[in-house]
Parts: sequence; structure tokens; C-alpha cells
Amino acid sequence: MSRQFNMAGLQLSRINRRDQYGYSILAVALVAATCYSLSTILPYRVTALILLVTVSLIAMFFDIAPVMLAAVLSALVWDYFFIPPHFTLSIRDSEDALMLLMYFLVATVNAVLTYKIRLVEKNAMREEGRANTITLYNTLLNSLSHELRTPISAIIGASDNLSEPQKLTEKNKADLVGEISKASFRLNQQVENLLNMSRLESGVIHPHLNWCDISELIYSAVNKLEPELKLHTVRVNVPEKFPLFKLDFGLMERAIFNLVNNSAVYTPAGANITISARQGREVGPDSVIQAVVNELILAVEDNGPGFPKDEVNRVFEKFYRLQNSRTGGTGLGLSIVKGFVEAHHGSIHLENLPGGGAKFTLTIPAEISHPNQLENE
Repeated sequence: MSRQFNMAGLQLSRINRRDQYGYSILAVALVAATCYSLSTILPYRVTALILLVTVSLIAMFFDIAPVMLAAVLSALVWDYFFIPPHFTLSIRDSEDALMLLMYFLVATVNAVLTYKIRLVEKNAMREEGRANTITLYNTLLNSLSHELRTPISAIIGASDNLSEPQKLTEKNKADLVGEISKASFRLNQQVENLLNMSRLESGVIHPHLNWCDISELIYSAVNKLEPELKLHTVRVNVPEKFPLFKLDFGLMERAIFNLVNNSAVYTPAGANITISARQGREVGPDSVIQAVVNELILAVEDNGPGFPKDEVNRVFEKFYRLQNSRTGGTGLGLSIVKGFVEAHHGSIHLENLPGGGAKFTLTIPAEISHPNQLENE
């Protein structure tokens, strides 16, 4: 709550200086007019407290100069309209004169102190942001130093060996070409993740929706992971006559790719990976409903070790890697999945299964249509 309030103050403080002067004068004038209309029942010394609160509120959001203007103006307004005798700046009662002086001092000190507190908060937030940036930068460098160097080294080593073909058998050459292909794929995957995260951070991702066959979408992602999945059993469960959904094929393919790849990496050989799809709710007859807003629910689950309970809520954070995970990985895959799903206005949920393993559930609102409807159109 405090951070949100501070951020609101920072947003208001970005109002240009001229407008801040105008808003300060307007605030004092409105409060003074309201108090004046109630002057028959509102003691003038209570009015001083109300004006002081007004100046304090202005000080929480605006720069020091407009706040000082509000303090001076409120003191003059209180003197002229509220302190007897009215409509004059002269003061007959020494107690009222002392109170006016104290009012002005308190309003001024309050304005200065509040402004200084806001400056300290701004500096603290700036330092915090700088520290977070340095931390993320170091984390990224540490991750990339391994994840990029390893495939690059493999490509360079294999290429050097291929440069001397007279010393290699045909099998050796085939193995080296396979290593280059595998390392290139891994390198491309890491670069793709970095580019996708950059797009998410810059806010330039806007899904290009088109009719997608969900079976085709799933198999397209799975086929690209054939080397990683050769020691796993993959099952795809999509109902027959499943409708088409309007999605961004590329974004959703990468989301499924990252989820399945994550299961393949963090489950032992022989583990089962199941990808299933279902509708969020039933639809009416084809002849009645041509296309309705519905939900696509995709699930990727495995029977591996699952996730530590205290880390389940952190797996979608950028650069976050499980405490006891193996060396390597940038910690971007799952955060990219979350970003792509949210770009579709959907949500993603992770849970550990009772019998062991983990399950990712993607819920995406999307327009649907059955294939025969599109043919009739």
C-alpha cells in the first residue's frame, strides 16, 4: 500500500511546474471557499487547521515552490477572510497574530520537510532500481557465460576437427556434424529466449490472432524437441473434432515449447510428459453459434520430481532458477511462457501433483469456431 501511494505521488510530481502552481492555488481557493460558506458554524481557528492539512497534502505531491506559494496564500486567505476583523490584513488580537505567525511557520516547515522526505524516497527508489538492475545484469552474465559459451565452444571444436577431413572417418564426420547441429539448436534457443524477453520488457508484443488447429500447434512444438525428448514418453490428448481457436501461433508454439523443454530437462530419463487440451465450457449447436468467446485450457504435466513447495510461486520470475537445479539455464523459459500467455489475456498456474510430478495449466480466453463453420463461411 505504501509503495503504491509513493508511486502515485511520483506520478503527480511529473506535472509541469506551471500546472502545479495552478493546482495549488485552486486547492487553497476551494478549501477556503468551502470553509467560508460554513463560517457561521465553523470557528476560524478550526479553518486554520483545515488549511494546514490542505498545504500538507499539496506538499506530498508537488515541488517546493508551488507548496510554498500554497503556504503563503493560505496564511493570507485565513487572515483576510477569517481572522477578525474580516476583509483586512490587520490583526487586533495579539493571540491571533501569534497564531498566524505560528501557522505560517508550521506550514513552511511542514512543506520543506515533506519535500525533503519525498526527495529521500526518490533517491532510495532510484538506488533500489540501480541495485536491481546490477543484480539482474550479473545474473544474466553468469547464466549466459555458461549457456552461450558451451554451444559456441562445441561448434568451434567440431569445426576445427572438420577442417582436417583426412584424419576423420565418415562416422566421425557425421558425429561432428550432429554436434554442430545440436549446439546450434541450443544456441539459437538461448538467443530466442533473450530476444523474446527483450520484446516482453519493451512491451512491443501484440498477438497476431488467427485460426489455429490445437493439435497442429502442439505437435509443431513437440517435433522441434525431438532430440531432447528421445528418452521420454510424450502423450498428446486433444479431443476429436476439437474447435479452432484464434491465437498467435508463434507465441503459443514457443510457450508450449518452453514448457515441454522444461519438463524434458528436469525429469529423469523414461519420464512421461502429457500435453492435453480442452474447452473451458460447452458451446451450442454449430448451426446456431458460429463463433463465440471461449476458453482454451492447455495442460503440460509430467511424473518427475516436481517443484519444491517454497519455490513454486517464484518459478515465473525472470532469471530465477531452482536452488538445487543443475548448472546451466538462464531462468527465462518459464517467465517467457507467462508473458506470452498474459499477452493473450490468459493466465498460467503451476501445481505439484499428488502422485509426483508437476502440472502447468494455461487458461486462455479466445474466439473459437469449428472447422465446418469456416468451410460454410
